[in-house]
Amino acid sequence: MLDLAFANAILNSLKNPVLIADTDHIIIYMNKAAISHYKEGESLLGQSVLDCHNEQSRETMLEILEAMQDGEEERLITDTKEHRIFMRAVRGPEGQLLGYYERYDPPTK
Repeated sequence: MLDLAFANAILNSLKNPVLIADTDHIIIYMNKAAISHYKEGESLLGQSVLDCHNEQSRETMLEILEAMQDGEEERLITDTKEHRIFMRAVRGPEGQLLGYYERYDPPTK
C-alpha cells in the first residue's frame, strides 16, 4: 500500500504545479512546484481556489465541477503559450467525486 509520505514525495518530484481542491473548492494540497508558483505560496492551503481567479474563471470552474459530478473526468481550462492547465476529477473507490486538481502541462507546439 502506498503511504502518504511516499505519495507526497511523488507529487513533489513533479516540475509542474499540482493543486488539489475538495468539492467546496478548498485547497487541500499543493506540491512544492505549486507553492513556488503562486505568490501567496503555502498560505493558500485551506483557502478557496475560487478566490484566486477572476469572475469568468470562477464561473468556468463551477461549470466544470458540475460536469464532473455528472461524470466528466478532465477539461482543459487554460491554453496559452506559457502553459496548459487542466481540471481533473479525483474520485473515491465508488466513483464519488472527492474533488479535483489543477495540473499544468507545457504548451502544445
